[in-house]
Amino acid sequence: MLKIVVIGPGLMGQKHIELIERNPRCTLVGIVCPEQDQHHLTEDRHRDVAFADLETCLANTRPSGVIISSPNIFHYEQAQRCILDGIPVLIEKPITTDLTEAQQLVDLVAARQAKAIVGHHRAHSPLLQTARQVIENGTLGKLIGIQGSAVFYKPSEYFAAGPWRTVAGGGPILINLIHEIGIMRSLCGEISGVHALSSRHARKFEVEDTVAINLAFEAGALGNFLLSDVAASARSWEQTSQENPIYPTYGDEDCYHLAGTRGSLAIPTMRLKRVPDDQEPSWTRPLIEETLTVKRTDPLTAQLDNFLDVIEGIAEPVVSAFDGLQNLKVIEAIQQSARSQTMVWLND
Repeated sequence: MLKIVVIGPGLMGQKHIELIERNPRCTLVGIVCPEQDQHHLTEDRHRDVAFADLETCLANTRPSGVIISSPNIFHYEQAQRCILDGIPVLIEKPITTDLTEAQQLVDLVAARQAKAIVGHHRAHSPLLQTARQVIENGTLGKLIGIQGSAVFYKPSEYFAAGPWRTVAGGGPILINLIHEIGIMRSLCGEISGVHALSSRHARKFEVEDTVAINLAFEAGALGNFLLSDVAASARSWEQTSQENPIYPTYGDEDCYHLAGTRGSLAIPTMRLKRVPDDQEPSWTRPLIEETLTVKRTDPLTAQLDNFLDVIEGIAEPVVSAFDGLQNLKVIEAIQQSARSQTMVWLND
């Protein structure tokens, strides 16, 4: 069995621990948690494998792989330490908090031919896998555009429990949008430019609560995305995908719409409308309508399996360190655009 260490038993760390213990291919051999926080480990079996620092943990456990789910500011240092020791890593998103560090980590992965994946777990969703297949087999024709949304309402207790979420670094661009950037890149390819407008007029916090974004993709498609954590709406991945049971779901809602020259696909209802094969597209002719069947599975479970496959050398990362870097680049470009209210081109 593969021996796995988890750094940081917070909200995501606890989920990783649960999935490791349920997976017959691996076993939990260590949890890195500062001594003052080890009282949060309520299970005796978890306290028995707890270590106050990474060095002691690695020396005592010699793991097959490490999952880094510590606070973001520690990602670079901890990932670098593991990679230099030849240990495969799964780094929770974001890959780092700084573009320079992210680039250095990508360079280190390449130089060491290291095994590293980044925890943008939605990339493992069967919904997105099916959508990518539809695009790749040409059903939609040439991809023209994408419309997306992540509009939901975060209650007051969310901010009371974490006042840092009301100040710089705590807005939905950094917390929520990076997931969506990963989704749009996986469907439409690299993003070449962004233009963003942000507002904080609803809550009056230091950080934004609503953002409208236009996107240009290198392949030629265009897109727009609406982000808000103060909208009583269900058009978000969490409330439509049925992949996280803590959220209510609404079967008639979508959060993405892909449009091509020969068809369109709504996600996650997977409603497909396409031009008959023997016809030229025309808005005056009816489209063939169908709903694609997708067997839903937990993306986090699939992500762990991908990590184990990467450790064993039988698969490539679904989300590489390079992908993590690219997602972070787009986020920083959106922040820059929102501040300057100008178009920002990533190649610049």
